[in-house]
Amino acid sequence: MKQQKQETKEKESQSSSLVEKIQQLGQSTIPNAPDSNIHVLSIIGQVEGHVQLPPQNKTTKYEHLIPQIVAIEQNPKIEGLVVVLNTVGGDVEAGLALSEMISSLSKPTVSVVLGGGHSIGVPIAVSTDYSFIAPSATMTIHPIRLTGLVIGVPQTFEYIDKMQERVLQFVTTHSNIKEDKLKELMFEKGNLTRDIGTNVVGEDAVKYGLINEVGGISGAMSKLNELIEAKKDSQELIQ
Repeated sequence: MKQQKQETKEKESQSSSLVEKIQQLGQSTIPNAPDSNIHVLSIIGQVEGHVQLPPQNKTTKYEHLIPQIVAIEQNPKIEGLVVVLNTVGGDVEAGLALSEMISSLSKPTVSVVLGGGHSIGVPIAVSTDYSFIAPSATMTIHPIRLTGLVIGVPQTFEYIDKMQERVLQFVTTHSNIKEDKLKELMFEKGNLTRDIGTNVVGEDAVKYGLINEVGGISGAMSKLNELIEAKKDSQELIQ
């Protein structure tokens, strides 16, 4: 009798776990590479920062990613990181925090922009050692905007200007684009219907020096494995 109850509980547990996977992922099993030395970090939808977004918004919560990035640095089994982006942007400070964390990792990192890497997604995309963008993917470069109540005093505009400078400095430091060109793209009129800025498509992002190469997942994995091997060789030479 006890054995039957236990078996029933196990079946119910497996059934609820299966339903949960289908609800969260749309499938019952997740294809995993056996004992992979590469971690994949996905930044999808809107980067959620200090303010919680409505439940209908597809979001990436930065408080979920921060412990993951720390764990990647600490885990000796993980030798490299792939950052997959399809984001509309989001919270500026949260995006910059993630960018700084990724750029400060001691392990090789590669990013892939699929679909879009807009707004604050730009610093995240360039924060890795090497970056790829799909031929059809786009990146919207525009000035920082505030929503909600804005106090109309000089200090507010000075604060926005300094925040803008932080983004510009990070992007120019971690990519090959010149500051003058980035500002030109950022403040250009006529390219966006309801805003100033520029929508940069795959090859143009490479031409401007924002992204390293046009490519997808295959290219990113090959490049990351190359960087991992190069790091191992350099460590062996030091020893």
